[in-house]
Amino acid sequence: MKITRYIVLIFMSLTAIRCTDLNEELFNTVESSQYGKTAGEVETIVGRAYASLRGFRDATSTSYPTCEYVYFLNECSSDEACIPTRGTDWFDGGRYQEAQFHTWTPENAMILSTWRYHYKGISSVNAVIYQLDQSELSTADKDIIKAELRGLRAYYYYGLLDLFGNVPIVTNFEDLELPTNSTRAEVFQFVENELIEILPLLPKQKIYGRFTESVAYTLLARLYINAEVYTGQAHWQDCIDACDKVNGYQLEPDYFTNFLTQNEVSNENIFTIPYDSKAGTVGNYMNSMSFHYNQKFAFSADGSYPWSANGMCGQPGLYSAFDDIDVRKNALLEGEQINLATGATILMDDGNPLIYTEDIVNFVNAKQNEGVRIKKYEVKANEVWERDHDFVLMRYAEVIMMKAECLVRLGTPELARPLLDKIRERARLETPEIIDLQFINDELKREFVFEGLRRTVNIRFGDFFQTWWNKGTTESYRGIFPIPKSEMDKNNKLVQNPGY
Repeated sequence: MKITRYIVLIFMSLTAIRCTDLNEELFNTVESSQYGKTAGEVETIVGRAYASLRGFRDATSTSYPTCEYVYFLNECSSDEACIPTRGTDWFDGGRYQEAQFHTWTPENAMILSTWRYHYKGISSVNAVIYQLDQSELSTADKDIIKAELRGLRAYYYYGLLDLFGNVPIVTNFEDLELPTNSTRAEVFQFVENELIEILPLLPKQKIYGRFTESVAYTLLARLYINAEVYTGQAHWQDCIDACDKVNGYQLEPDYFTNFLTQNEVSNENIFTIPYDSKAGTVGNYMNSMSFHYNQKFAFSADGSYPWSANGMCGQPGLYSAFDDIDVRKNALLEGEQINLATGATILMDDGNPLIYTEDIVNFVNAKQNEGVRIKKYEVKANEVWERDHDFVLMRYAEVIMMKAECLVRLGTPELARPLLDKIRERARLETPEIIDLQFINDELKREFVFEGLRRTVNIRFGDFFQTWWNKGTTESYRGIFPIPKSEMDKNNKLVQNPGY
């Protein structure tokens, strides 16, 4: 993977050394009061904050965002994906069944891991800002670097706003007081204010893997398109205005260029988490979390492709939501799987052929081959468990779709048509005569399948609370998750979200 000197810093295996994630680990100092004084040293330390996007693993939770609980929680609570229980596999205390049935509790491990992921990221940013303040850089230089860091922190707080709603806002590394909740409206205001304040200081040019002006405007557009959910007040025109200020990006002619192993070549990807297995990055193995255990024989003649876990798959109805000529349908793997060495159908352990089906007859006791699989990112023979593609967090297609949706919501679908034509033409499809919110909702599912956005879309469109496959109606309070019980136990100032 071709990487800049700055991005190499992101790959460094540096861990946060003081936590504000409401856990028991609190430290009084950063790693050294003598390090981080010069511009070069500061640049190295800033890499730690970006590295936090990959998540972490500890004795309590696995939370790598590309393939574990943070991603699972968003996907499996939506109408897009699920992790069926297959015999004794993937039960794991019922956490995935709770996500599917919308019956989660504050004890669910995915919810704890998601909470910890965001606050670990925030604590890393706060620690770096603290150390930056001790450096010998000028105030102006410090403010420029802080702008990126504050933007990254706003990204984490946006996630908390979306997932948990009423969360503590912690920005001071030296504050040892246990924090209390802010309201969802206050967290919204905090994220909005942070982004608006830092915009004049952010890099205007494209810098791969860094928080630039266009990343900030894309995040601001996400904030505004969901504002009615978060605050009760719509911000459709504000979303359009933010979308219009994203510059320097364009749709790739080939949809799958965005998901190549070398996807840093994409002119569409706005913000990614960089990975390079040779540099020691970890946590990027989502591809193998979906395929059947014996899928390796379909990807490598000698079966050297890494082991697969036979986990996440599409819910029934997802695969058939795509037109057969829609190129995006190739992000899903369905049907008979062929052994490259023999030309015969791969067999499962029970001797039956490996043929992926869209239907899942019994979610709590599914067959090994049921459910279409994720094949969005490029798959190659001779890959290792830790993949080298960069995980896409934002791409320009989302900016186009957000603007189109807001135009439809404002009663001007004719203005949305040229935008939607760009998305549809790349997919080898025509835009239908009638453009309404149902079409927008369906197109968002097709364009961003398995990109971790669907739960938020479901809530914005109201689908989340309606009946769908294997799920009844959902109570309104479940539009946000509960604060994890273990975090409540450690901080008596926290107030649990209503309904839990």
